Amino acid sequence: MVSLAAIGPKERVLEIGTGRGALTKELVGLGTSFVGYEVDRMNFEATLRAVRGTQGRILLADVFDEIPEFDVLVSSLPYSESATFVRWLSGVAFDRAIVLMQEDFVSKIKSPPGTRDYRGISALAQLCFDVRTLGRVNRASFSPRPKVGSVIAVFVPRLLISRAEVSQIIRLFSLRRRLVDSALAELGMKREWSFGQRRVYSLTPEEVHLLCLPAGV
Repeated sequence: MVSLAAIGPKERVLEIGTGRGALTKELVGLGTSFVGYEVDRMNFEATLRAVRGTQGRILLADVFDEIPEFDVLVSSLPYSESATFVRWLSGVAFDRAIVLMQEDFVSKIKSPPGTRDYRGISALAQLCFDVRTLGRVNRASFSPRPKVGSVIAVFVPRLLISRAEVSQIIRLFSLRRRLVDSALAELGMKREWSFGQRRVYSLTPEEVHLLCLPAGV
Protein backbone atom coordinates (compact mmCIF):
# COMPACT_ATOMS: atom_id res chain seq x y z
CA MET A 1 0.00 0.00 0.00
CA VAL A 2 2.84 2.39 0.82
CA SER A 3 4.51 1.64 -2.49
CA LEU A 4 1.26 2.12 -4.43
CA ALA A 5 0.68 5.45 -2.73
CA ALA A 6 3.94 6.80 -4.24
CA ILE A 7 4.02 9.63 -1.70
CA GLY A 8 6.05 12.66 -2.76
CA PRO A 9 8.20 14.70 -0.35
CA LYS A 10 5.83 17.70 -0.52
CA GLU A 11 2.59 15.80 0.02
CA ARG A 12 0.48 15.75 3.18
CA VAL A 13 -0.43 12.25 4.33
CA LEU A 14 -3.49 11.09 6.27
CA GLU A 15 -4.25 7.71 7.83
CA ILE A 16 -7.69 6.81 9.18
CA GLY A 17 -7.72 4.11 11.85
CA THR A 18 -4.09 3.67 12.82
CA GLY A 19 -4.77 0.46 14.73
CA ARG A 20 -1.59 -0.46 16.58
CA GLY A 21 0.62 1.50 14.22
CA ALA A 22 1.85 -1.16 11.77
CA LEU A 23 1.03 0.92 8.68
CA THR A 24 1.65 4.19 10.49
CA LYS A 25 5.33 3.35 11.05
CA GLU A 26 5.79 2.98 7.30
CA LEU A 27 4.02 6.23 6.44
CA VAL A 28 5.54 8.67 8.93
CA GLY A 29 8.28 10.73 7.35
CA LEU A 30 7.40 10.03 3.72
CA GLY A 31 5.69 13.35 3.01
CA THR A 32 5.90 16.87 4.29
CA SER A 33 3.45 16.01 7.11
CA PHE A 34 1.58 13.04 8.56
CA VAL A 35 -1.62 12.90 10.63
CA GLY A 36 -3.21 9.69 11.87
CA TYR A 37 -6.66 9.33 13.46
CA GLU A 38 -7.69 6.58 15.87
CA VAL A 39 -10.85 6.27 18.00
CA ASP A 40 -9.77 3.40 20.27
CA ARG A 41 -7.65 4.60 23.19
CA MET A 42 -5.58 1.41 23.52
CA ASN A 43 -4.76 1.45 19.81
CA PHE A 44 -4.04 5.17 20.01
CA GLU A 45 -1.52 4.63 22.79
CA ALA A 46 0.06 1.69 20.92
CA THR A 47 0.46 3.89 17.83
CA LEU A 48 2.07 6.65 19.89
CA ARG A 49 4.66 4.13 21.11
CA ALA A 50 5.21 2.83 17.58
CA VAL A 51 6.02 6.28 16.16
CA ARG A 52 7.75 7.82 19.18
CA GLY A 53 10.53 10.14 18.08
CA THR A 54 9.00 10.91 14.68
CA GLN A 55 7.27 14.04 13.38
CA GLY A 56 3.91 12.32 12.94
CA ARG A 57 0.77 13.62 14.67
CA ILE A 58 -1.55 10.97 16.11
CA LEU A 59 -5.00 12.14 17.20
CA LEU A 60 -7.51 10.36 19.41
CA ALA A 61 -10.55 11.52 17.46
CA ASP A 62 -13.09 10.53 14.81
CA VAL A 63 -11.94 11.92 11.47
CA PHE A 64 -15.49 11.66 10.11
CA ASP A 65 -16.42 14.59 12.38
CA GLU A 66 -13.68 16.72 10.83
CA ILE A 67 -12.29 17.76 7.43
CA PRO A 68 -8.49 17.70 7.66
CA GLU A 69 -6.33 18.95 4.82
CA PHE A 70 -4.34 16.23 3.05
CA ASP A 71 -3.13 15.12 -0.35
CA VAL A 72 -2.78 11.35 0.03
CA LEU A 73 -4.80 9.01 2.23
CA VAL A 74 -3.49 5.52 3.01
CA SER A 75 -5.67 3.47 5.35
CA SER A 76 -6.83 0.09 6.50
CA LEU A 77 -10.00 1.30 8.15
CA PRO A 78 -12.64 -0.92 9.83
CA TYR A 79 -14.82 -2.52 7.16
CA SER A 80 -17.92 -1.52 9.11
CA GLU A 81 -17.04 2.13 8.39
CA SER A 82 -16.72 1.72 4.60
CA ALA A 83 -20.00 3.42 3.66
CA THR A 84 -19.38 6.22 6.16
CA PHE A 85 -15.93 6.64 4.65
CA VAL A 86 -17.27 7.02 1.08
CA ARG A 87 -19.91 9.52 2.18
CA TRP A 88 -17.28 11.54 4.05
CA LEU A 89 -14.67 11.39 1.29
CA SER A 90 -17.13 12.72 -1.31
CA GLY A 91 -17.03 16.11 0.41
CA VAL A 92 -13.27 16.33 0.91
CA ALA A 93 -10.61 17.78 -1.40
CA PHE A 94 -7.64 15.43 -1.94
CA ASP A 95 -5.46 13.89 -4.66
CA ARG A 96 -5.79 10.13 -4.12
CA ALA A 97 -6.71 7.54 -1.50
CA ILE A 98 -5.34 4.01 -1.21
CA VAL A 99 -7.57 1.96 1.06
CA LEU A 100 -7.85 -1.67 2.13
CA MET A 101 -11.53 -2.62 1.86
CA GLN A 102 -13.88 -5.58 1.85
CA GLU A 103 -14.06 -7.03 -1.66
CA ASP A 104 -17.86 -7.28 -1.64
CA PHE A 105 -18.19 -3.62 -0.72
CA VAL A 106 -15.94 -2.48 -3.56
CA SER A 107 -17.98 -4.63 -5.95
CA LYS A 108 -21.13 -2.94 -4.66
CA ILE A 109 -19.90 0.61 -5.18
CA LYS A 110 -18.79 -0.30 -8.71
CA SER A 111 -22.12 -1.97 -9.63
CA PRO A 112 -23.76 -0.36 -12.69
CA PRO A 113 -27.25 1.24 -12.65
CA GLY A 114 -30.14 -1.21 -12.87
CA THR A 115 -28.33 -4.08 -11.17
CA ARG A 116 -29.23 -5.72 -7.86
CA ASP A 117 -26.28 -4.26 -5.95
CA TYR A 118 -26.57 -0.72 -7.30
CA ARG A 119 -27.42 1.42 -4.27
CA GLY A 120 -27.15 5.01 -3.15
CA ILE A 121 -23.56 4.46 -2.08
CA SER A 122 -22.83 3.10 -5.58
CA ALA A 123 -24.27 6.19 -7.30
CA LEU A 124 -22.38 8.42 -4.89
CA ALA A 125 -19.04 6.66 -5.37
CA GLN A 126 -19.34 6.59 -9.16
CA LEU A 127 -20.33 10.24 -9.27
CA CYS A 128 -17.50 11.47 -7.06
CA PHE A 129 -14.59 9.11 -7.81
CA ASP A 130 -12.79 6.95 -10.27
CA VAL A 131 -12.41 3.71 -8.28
CA ARG A 132 -10.12 0.87 -9.29
CA THR A 133 -8.82 -2.17 -7.50
CA LEU A 134 -5.17 -3.18 -7.38
CA GLY A 135 -5.54 -6.80 -6.40
CA ARG A 136 -6.67 -9.00 -3.55
CA VAL A 137 -4.96 -9.35 -0.20
CA ASN A 138 -4.51 -12.91 1.04
CA ARG A 139 -6.62 -13.69 4.11
CA ALA A 140 -3.56 -15.27 5.72
CA SER A 141 -2.02 -11.79 5.84
CA PHE A 142 -4.46 -10.79 8.59
CA SER A 143 -4.59 -11.61 12.28
CA PRO A 144 -7.17 -12.77 13.09
CA ARG A 145 -7.90 -14.26 9.66
CA PRO A 146 -11.11 -12.66 8.26
CA LYS A 147 -14.04 -14.53 6.73
CA VAL A 148 -14.35 -12.00 3.89
CA GLY A 149 -12.13 -11.18 0.92
CA SER A 150 -10.12 -7.95 0.87
CA VAL A 151 -8.80 -5.74 -1.91
CA ILE A 152 -6.74 -2.59 -2.20
CA ALA A 153 -8.87 0.14 -3.75
CA VAL A 154 -7.71 3.46 -5.17
CA PHE A 155 -10.03 6.48 -5.13
CA VAL A 156 -9.26 9.44 -7.41
CA PRO A 157 -11.68 12.39 -7.10
CA ARG A 158 -13.95 13.40 -9.98
CA LEU A 159 -16.45 15.72 -8.31
CA LEU A 160 -16.66 17.39 -4.90
CA ILE A 161 -20.21 17.64 -3.56
CA SER A 162 -21.85 19.02 -0.43
CA ARG A 163 -23.01 17.04 2.58
CA ALA A 164 -26.56 18.11 1.72
CA GLU A 165 -26.27 16.44 -1.69
CA VAL A 166 -24.85 13.29 -0.10
CA SER A 167 -27.83 13.11 2.23
CA GLN A 168 -30.27 13.64 -0.63
CA ILE A 169 -28.71 10.84 -2.69
CA ILE A 170 -28.91 8.37 0.19
CA ARG A 171 -32.45 9.53 0.96
CA LEU A 172 -33.56 9.04 -2.66
CA PHE A 173 -32.19 5.50 -2.73
CA SER A 174 -34.08 4.58 0.43
CA LEU A 175 -36.89 4.19 -2.15
CA ARG A 176 -34.69 2.52 -4.77
CA ARG A 177 -37.40 0.17 -6.08
CA ARG A 178 -40.06 2.85 -6.43
CA LEU A 179 -40.92 4.62 -9.67
CA VAL A 180 -38.78 7.76 -9.85
CA ASP A 181 -41.74 10.13 -10.12
CA SER A 182 -43.42 8.53 -7.12
CA ALA A 183 -40.25 8.60 -5.02
CA LEU A 184 -39.58 12.25 -5.79
CA ALA A 185 -43.15 13.19 -4.91
CA GLU A 186 -42.99 11.32 -1.60
CA LEU A 187 -39.67 12.91 -0.65
CA GLY A 188 -40.77 16.39 -1.72
CA MET A 189 -37.90 16.65 -4.21
CA LYS A 190 -38.02 18.77 -7.38
CA ARG A 191 -39.32 17.14 -10.54
CA GLU A 192 -38.98 19.13 -13.76
CA TRP A 193 -39.80 16.24 -16.08
CA SER A 194 -41.37 12.78 -15.93
CA PHE A 195 -39.29 9.60 -15.78
CA GLY A 196 -42.20 7.45 -16.93
CA GLN A 197 -41.88 3.86 -15.73
CA ARG A 198 -38.25 4.11 -14.67
CA ARG A 199 -37.34 3.15 -11.14
CA VAL A 200 -34.85 4.84 -8.84
CA TYR A 201 -32.25 2.09 -9.15
CA SER A 202 -32.12 2.67 -12.93
CA LEU A 203 -30.88 6.26 -12.60
CA THR A 204 -27.31 6.97 -13.66
CA PRO A 205 -25.02 8.78 -11.20
CA GLU A 206 -25.27 11.91 -13.36
CA GLU A 207 -29.08 11.82 -13.29
CA VAL A 208 -29.02 11.31 -9.54
CA HIS A 209 -26.74 14.33 -9.21
CA LEU A 210 -29.10 16.57 -11.17
CA LEU A 211 -32.06 15.50 -9.05
CA CYS A 212 -30.21 16.02 -5.77
CA LEU A 213 -28.65 19.42 -6.46
CA PRO A 214 -29.64 22.03 -3.85
CA ALA A 215 -32.43 24.41 -4.88
CA GLY A 216 -31.19 27.33 -6.95
CA VAL A 217 -28.10 25.54 -8.27
